[in-house]
Amino acid sequence: MTDAPSPAPTPEAYVLGVDSGGSGLRVALGRVDTDGPLFTAVCAEPVRTGAGGIDAAHLLEQLLPAAAELLERAGAGGAADSSGQVAPGQVAAFAIGAAGMATLGGRLRAELPGALAEALGVRRMALAADAVTAYAGAVGQRPGAVVAGGTGMIALGTDLTGWHRADGWGHLLGDSGGGAWIGRAGLDAAMRAHDGRRGGSPALLARLHAVFGPAEGLPGLLYPRSDRPAVLASFAPEVAACAGADEVAAGILREAAAHIAEAAAAVCPTAGPEGDDACEVALTGGLFRMGEPLLGPVREELARLVPQARVTTGTGDPLTGALRIARALALDDLRLPHHSTMLFVPAGDGPSGSSGGVGAEVRNGEQESDGVPADGPVNGAVSGAADSPTDTDTSPVRHSSDISG
Repeated sequence: MTDAPSPAPTPEAYVLGVDSGGSGLRVALGRVDTDGPLFTAVCAEPVRTGAGGIDAAHLLEQLLPAAAELLERAGAGGAADSSGQVAPGQVAAFAIGAAGMATLGGRLRAELPGALAEALGVRRMALAADAVTAYAGAVGQRPGAVVAGGTGMIALGTDLTGWHRADGWGHLLGDSGGGAWIGRAGLDAAMRAHDGRRGGSPALLARLHAVFGPAEGLPGLLYPRSDRPAVLASFAPEVAACAGADEVAAGILREAAAHIAEAAAAVCPTAGPEGDDACEVALTGGLFRMGEPLLGPVREELARLVPQARVTTGTGDPLTGALRIARALALDDLRLPHHSTMLFVPAGDGPSGSSGGVGAEVRNGEQESDGVPADGPVNGAVSGAADSPTDTDTSPVRHSSDISG
């Protein structure tokens, strides 16, 4: 790859966005001048992660055929050249959001730019933690904050000069208020009722029996599993279902809401885009599909802790966010802060030939060195590894796309 600036794209040029998470790889093809995807493809196999981090070769094995298929479909719709093939250089920009990118993405950052430039002719690209693509999908390129909740939970905010994250440390160290946290608290209350201890919930014990069988068998079902956070999170909807009539379940959701609001308060920019104190807080991810039993307490806690918050529902998911970042790159209009691991734009490929944004900081941790953040992975849920945090899952009941690198 050279440092020569990329030519300005034509309005008909394509952009590619990718979301790589615990349930597999999703690829979207869009146009520079049109919002939303033209076509999407899904690769069901999650990208492998090993001792060397995210496996770049395995990602490419799935990504390149999917991209070729999408380009072929677009070409058949009238975008092909006279030979019937999509012309070289028609892909103006590319952005990928990947679970574990911040701490496990070294190979991707080293290998993908050259491979994609060779295979697709792409010179403008960004490699992002999927918390960043979640932010772009939910908030866009405005200052604000996003709370991405699924199996885990992360909050990410920016004033467009740097990133600030809170939580997303995995189920053993944090993810407080996320699906696994709620599910575990619900199962704890059920086991307390089984034992006759204080704080038990007969209603949740009944749901434990319905979902998992006899309470005595739960440890044997849970502890050997490599996907324990997802199993715990599968019980979160049961807690929400009981909350209307069971005070213990309702209390669990109130405590979860307090954790979520605390994380949002920690990352909200100090001033809004108009110079006021307002802060947009977007709620995104499968956790919030539990509806009012959780959303009601979250709004109450946000009003108490972040009275300047304008609470919104995210307008797009991480795949939408990846496409938005790719379009911004193509138009030399990427305003989200570059960062060496959270939003990496290879040197010479960004607007005006900008570098990978080494100066952007994550305000709650030390500046990163050698691609590893001092404050750990930027993530909110789990992938296949039971005890290693990755990024926030879009569903509270199963492994899905993780949202926070």
